[in-house]
This record gives sequence, C-alpha cells and structure tokens, in this order.
Amino acid sequence: MKIVVLGSGVIGVTSAWYLAQAGHEVTVIDRQPAAALETSFANAGEISPGYSAPWAAPGIPMKALKWMFMEHAPLIVNPKPDLQKIRWMAQMLGNCTSAAYAVNKGRMVRLAEYSRDCLTDLRAQTGIAFDERQQGTLQLFRTQKQVDAAGKDIDVLRQGGVPFEVLDTQGCLAVEPGLADAAGKIAGGLRLPKDETGDCFKFTQGLAARAAAAGVTFRHGVSITGLNRIGDRITSVTTSEGDITADSFVLALGSYSPKLVADLAIRLPVYPVKGYSITVPVTDASRAPVSTVMDETHKIAITRLGDRIRVGGMAEIAGFDLSLSDKRKRTLQHSVEDLFGGAGDQSQATFWAGLRPMTPDGTPIVGRSPVANLFLNTGHGTLGWTMAAGSGRLLADIVSNRATEIESRDLGFDRYQKPAKAARPALHPVPAR
Repeated sequence: MKIVVLGSGVIGVTSAWYLAQAGHEVTVIDRQPAAALETSFANAGEISPGYSAPWAAPGIPMKALKWMFMEHAPLIVNPKPDLQKIRWMAQMLGNCTSAAYAVNKGRMVRLAEYSRDCLTDLRAQTGIAFDERQQGTLQLFRTQKQVDAAGKDIDVLRQGGVPFEVLDTQGCLAVEPGLADAAGKIAGGLRLPKDETGDCFKFTQGLAARAAAAGVTFRHGVSITGLNRIGDRITSVTTSEGDITADSFVLALGSYSPKLVADLAIRLPVYPVKGYSITVPVTDASRAPVSTVMDETHKIAITRLGDRIRVGGMAEIAGFDLSLSDKRKRTLQHSVEDLFGGAGDQSQATFWAGLRPMTPDGTPIVGRSPVANLFLNTGHGTLGWTMAAGSGRLLADIVSNRATEIESRDLGFDRYQKPAKAARPALHPVPAR
C-alpha cells in the first residue's frame, strides 16, 4: 500500500519506519529541510515511561493559581482570548478528577511501557546511537508534602507492574552524587530504574537515514496546505509541489494537526503548549547529573546527554508563539544551578523553545480518524520522545489491519466522540376507555 506520512518529527519518522517494515511504500512530507527540526529538536531528553502522567490531575487548578505568583513558575497562561484555548482548557479541567487521572495515567503508562520495549528492539535491530543511557529517572521532591502526594502515582505504578524505588535524601545522593551540595534542599525522591535518556534529535535523524536506506522517500522543504477528500476517503494532499496521491495518509504534524483537518469537520482536541530548554556543556562531570532528575517544584527535567546537560520544562499556553523569554531562561538556569551548581558552563548555554501538542486528557491520539483512509498519530504533549517507538509500531499495525500488541481502542480519536443519542420511542395515543 502507498502511504504518505505528514510530518518528520520523531512521531512521523517512527511511523514511517514501522510502516516500511510492514511492507508499505512510504513517503514522508515536511516543510523543514530535514527531520526533527521543530518540537523534536531540543526536548528534555528523557524517556520516562514510569513518569508518564497527565497534567490534568486533582489539585492542579489550585496549584495553577499559586504558580501565577511564583518567580520561577512552571505554568504560564497568556490571557489573550482564544476560543480554541478556552475550549481545550475547559476539557482539561474536566479531567482534573481522581477517577479521570487514574484512567488517563493508566493508559499513558501502558503505551509508554510498550514504547520502551519497542525502542529496545529497534536499538538492537539498527545499532542506532543517540547519547543514550539506561540509568533511570529520579523525581526529586523538595518538600514532605510532595513526598506524600506521590502516593497516587505509586499506586498506579504498582498496579501496572512498573519497578520503582522510594528514596530518602541519602538514597537520592547515592544515585545522583552531583546533588551532594543540594542535600539540604531534598526531602526525598521516586526513582524509576527502567527509564532512559537520549538525544531525540540524534535518534530521529539517525532513524530517518535508516528509513531512507530501507526505501522510505523523504520530501523535505515541501509545505502542506490541505487534504482533498472525495466521499469517505482522502484522495491526495495538496503541497507547495502539487498534489500527492496515496492509498492512505498519516497525520503526524503535532500542534499543527488540527488546522489541517478542520475543513474535514474533524475537531482534534490538540493545543500547542510551549516548552523551553537550555543545553549546557559539562565542565565538571562530578557535579553533573548521571541520568535525568525531575525537579518536582519547578516541573523541570535536568538530563545528561553525553558531554552536555539538557534542562527542559515549563508550560506556556500562548498559542503558536515561539518567541524566547529571558525570564524562562533564568528559570531553567536557576533549577540546574540550584541542584547541580558548577556542573556546566552557563555562559555557553543555547536556548530553545518548542510547541508540545497536548490533548486535554494527556493521552495521545493514535489510530483511525472519521475518514476511512486517514490515520492519526498526534497529541503526545511532553511525552513524544517517550512514546514515539510504541506509537509508531501501534499505528503501523492499525494501518496494516493487524492485531495490536497492546490494547489500543482507548488511545484513538473515538474517545472524544459523543455517543449517538438513542432514538426516542414513538409516542402512540392511548385509546380512551
């Protein structure tokens, strides 16, 4: 089958790889001159299945109000009116219940754990290298309240069979010796020993090269302007180089996915949430992180990538604005210096921002769309790198009409469709007695 994948970020490229491995003729289209030059370019670098959790959680509305007054706030909301933003935020607030959180986290962990297994197999199959480390993730708590609040996450991890370790201050220092000077700021931690780290950009570029060698066609520098539909099928995609036909199409454009399908009367609940990162060269390895440390207070990940430290995080709800804020940069610098002071040369830091495609419930949308030959792989939020391999494999199985290796029905677009109303029974006059 001839398949066109729209988008060459980590989600699009992994989709293309697995589709090609399934025997399909695959073409990838992207406006950028190469793969992974937008959201996949400089993310936090963590592959954290055990840390997969929706942002919509009990207590988040109250926390959001408090964050508004923090100097180094993890969440920033642009007050400019935006109907799509208001609709998305209302849906997100509707998921801030204990019941919804448990359901959403459970399916996110399921997909993320599967994705880690797929990545392990892919690494063995291809020999791809991307500054990878398999040394776990440490979620760092600065207060006892944060330690106590981790209980609900631990319950989900236990139910899912995900290995974890609850650590005191000394336990945190044992796995991350570079934290020694910050010991007085640490109340405890939750370590996920099976989690990994790696450079998403290096991985995606490496996999794209292998996919091209396996027969995938990459058409870079080509803008996508619309989908052409006849009946219940897409016939072609309109691009800056003309219409391109295929048997099926895969939408993997991240935050830009909703706009492309709006004319098809498909309302994708995906909204861009801007995240920031800095990349700092290591100057003192003894003070640097071993793997990834998640600073729970500032919602920032500090990751070791070879001879670099990647510091990423924050959520700015400001539409498609990609401007760089010095204030956000100072927050990233504060977090890493506060915990790993002197580990890197801040004067050489490179600053970046990208748009994370977020769904209101945190789970990506992977599977069929309401149009017969249009498939969706989008909405991964902060976990695109964590879930990429599994999402790509899952998508390829669905497109190929093969049984999926994990439950996939609750990962699709159907969960956002309102159930059809049952027809009212006809009213018949009651005969007079």
